[in-house]
Amino acid sequence: MSRIGRVVSRTRSFLIAGVILGGSVGLAALLVSLAPEPARTEPPPPIPFAQTARVTAESGALPVYGGGTVRPSAQIDVAPQVGGRVVWVDPGFQSGGRVKAGQTLFRLEEADYLYRVREARASLAARRVALLQEEERAAIARAQYQLYSGRQGDTPSQPPANPLTLREPQLEAARAALGRDEALLAAADLALSRTRVTAPFDGFVREESVGVGQIVAPGQPVGRLFAADAVEVVVPVTNAEAELIPGLWDLEPGDGDRRVAVRVVARYGGGTHAWQGYVDRGETSVDERTRTVDVIVRVPDPFAGGNPPLLVGAFVEVEIEGLRLDRYFKVPRAALRPGNEVWLAGQGGLVSIVPVHVLQRGDDEVFVTGGLESGGTVITGGIRFATEGMRVLTDADPTP
Repeated sequence: MSRIGRVVSRTRSFLIAGVILGGSVGLAALLVSLAPEPARTEPPPPIPFAQTARVTAESGALPVYGGGTVRPSAQIDVAPQVGGRVVWVDPGFQSGGRVKAGQTLFRLEEADYLYRVREARASLAARRVALLQEEERAAIARAQYQLYSGRQGDTPSQPPANPLTLREPQLEAARAALGRDEALLAAADLALSRTRVTAPFDGFVREESVGVGQIVAPGQPVGRLFAADAVEVVVPVTNAEAELIPGLWDLEPGDGDRRVAVRVVARYGGGTHAWQGYVDRGETSVDERTRTVDVIVRVPDPFAGGNPPLLVGAFVEVEIEGLRLDRYFKVPRAALRPGNEVWLAGQGGLVSIVPVHVLQRGDDEVFVTGGLESGGTVITGGIRFATEGMRVLTDADPTP
């Protein structure tokens, strides 16, 4: 075949292939244009998934939660009542030391006070002699007057005896002088005894600033003690919480007959420890800044064995045994919504909005009354808003 024939044959092949390809494309376009259009449907709205928890019905004492700082039940400044030079200090009288009631904390130099006692005793001895002499003079004067009266006979015009004649004022003055010197001796003995400064109760030394050789003045504070028999916790509560404490305003300090039990919890090291206390009293004033009322909780024997010490200045959590109610409900705190309402997930995941009355708020739970039932399902998370009758998916019913 010649060269021209081969070119013609190749051209014819290209033309045939082009015609076939074009026809296929046209046929496909025709079929697509003649095909029926598919029906369009709107997708169903998504059903949100909600996190839920159970409602628990409770009865009995309603806990009132709070917190406060531990403070001493009694605290005093240690100061001598007389002045002088310190000659001895008890080794236990230092910050953190424990002391017993009547224990001598430090002593002052006694020499000056011993001299005053001796002087007062000498003066008192002289006064006693003077009183004896005056009593003798008065007895003689009375005897002489009686003798004189006997010689005069019973005459109506005889005047009564003059007190000076019987030496009655002189005798009274001698007795008064003796009493004065007795008081001076008692004062000197008292000042001598006060050169020993003692602890008034069992307690701990919080501060001290005294040493041997130091000159102290009367009334000069040289230390601070706080009692070891009990501590107090100041717990601020709202008016609503104060109403839940039985007989708060009728309690008197130290009233052992009507004690409201309190559990005090503090963290120590890596764990928590609890102490038993009671509500001692309620303050009768409202804090101007926080608008709360201070309830004073007393904890006896905070340094007894079995627990670490309940340290003064520590922050503790308290649980007060509140009023006893026949029925109330406990729900997670996350279930309480603004406006004091909860969202219930009922049968089929239908939401109902229930208003409640809040009795007490805890860290993780809330105690309420209202239209709830034990075992009901409350929504705690997963949705940010809800309307009455809307549907949600829950853990109990995860399918649409």
